[in-house]
Amino acid sequence: MQIRRNLIFLYSYSTMMKADLFEVEEIVKDLKEHVRKDIAVALGNPKEHANLLKLIDVIQRLGISYYFEEEIANALKHVYEAYGDDWNGGSPSIWFRLLRQQGFYEATWLRVHGEDILDEALDFTRTRLAEIAKDDTIHSNFALSAQIQESLVTPLHKRMPRIEALSYIRFYEKQPSQDESLLKQVRVQFASVTTQEWWKGIDVPKNLPYARDRIVESYFWAFGEYFEPKYSLARVFLTKVIQIATVLDDTYDAYGTYEELVIFTEALERWCITCLDMLPEYMKLVYKVLLDMYQEMEPIMERDEITPLFNRAKEFVRSCYLGMGDILTNESIKWIASDPPLFKASAAMGRLHNDIASHKKEQERNHFSSIVECYMKQHDVTEEQAIDLVRKQIEDVWKDTNRESFTCKDIPRPLIMVLVNAA
Repeated sequence: MQIRRNLIFLYSYSTMMKADLFEVEEIVKDLKEHVRKDIAVALGNPKEHANLLKLIDVIQRLGISYYFEEEIANALKHVYEAYGDDWNGGSPSIWFRLLRQQGFYEATWLRVHGEDILDEALDFTRTRLAEIAKDDTIHSNFALSAQIQESLVTPLHKRMPRIEALSYIRFYEKQPSQDESLLKQVRVQFASVTTQEWWKGIDVPKNLPYARDRIVESYFWAFGEYFEPKYSLARVFLTKVIQIATVLDDTYDAYGTYEELVIFTEALERWCITCLDMLPEYMKLVYKVLLDMYQEMEPIMERDEITPLFNRAKEFVRSCYLGMGDILTNESIKWIASDPPLFKASAAMGRLHNDIASHKKEQERNHFSSIVECYMKQHDVTEEQAIDLVRKQIEDVWKDTNRESFTCKDIPRPLIMVLVNAA
């Protein structure tokens, strides 16, 4: 229900804002200059450093930090060098989280293995928030109550940035200290985001009736990994990859015979249009759409001189980087191709979440045992207890993800955050 409200909110801004592209760009340019001046003024006055951190927090939670990446990085570095561990400027939780996100410290939900104090801090905070949430005086403050409930269900670090921005706008609009310039910039920016059409021509209900038609969900997934306008090409391509991966999953798990799948697997390994003749009729469509999708991206990859990444991107997890532009340096491509631990952690997270969400449905069609079923048999526990064990494993994988995201110092942060957001 919350996601549906957020999507309606996004759509309403998109339909209300009718300014042409030039006008939007001029508005954004003026607003960015205004915010940059605010950051510079606060940075130059030690008495304003606490307010500076609050401003950065708001900018990030409203989903417009990509406009001010350099200013934010410099400001947080200045705060760290000026105060070290001896911060006494107020709002210590914001100070702690912002600096750790930048690689300086750790916040409780950004903890890694071996940080027992942060584990204890998380348990204490979660218990205390649950108690506060029951207080009648909190219920009268709807905005604060909603924030507490959201924090208990999904901490900030684990939310989709764009959905968090949509939710936070409503909260921020009600604050006496709101900055109308920031709100205006957010609204203009949301209005300029558009959706690409692609899937209708394939006519899945008619041509592939066994397959899940999840193009909206696929775009939503891609949107969660990178919402910034400059990554629109990557977002569109990843949407296609996710939808095709869904069709392939259904083909292997729910429809294709063993003999058909042996032939199809051989065709995938050969990756050649001449393989069409050897495939069953329904598989020809799937195979051709898959080849056409990557062929569409090939000229762009050659132009950007990242063909080695393109060749590896046929492995699903690396597809998320295609179309991200100049940020893909030779060093970044080598890192991506090296199968770093962050890839494994992100993939494990997706597998565990998927098993929790889909194990009941998949057992209805005699699917292989999910990790939930395995835990139930191995530990002789109920389904609910098994799911709790899987969630504990997810928390452990989050620690791996956090550790790796902090230690990859030489990799551009947006490339790291794609995998963190995917988790």
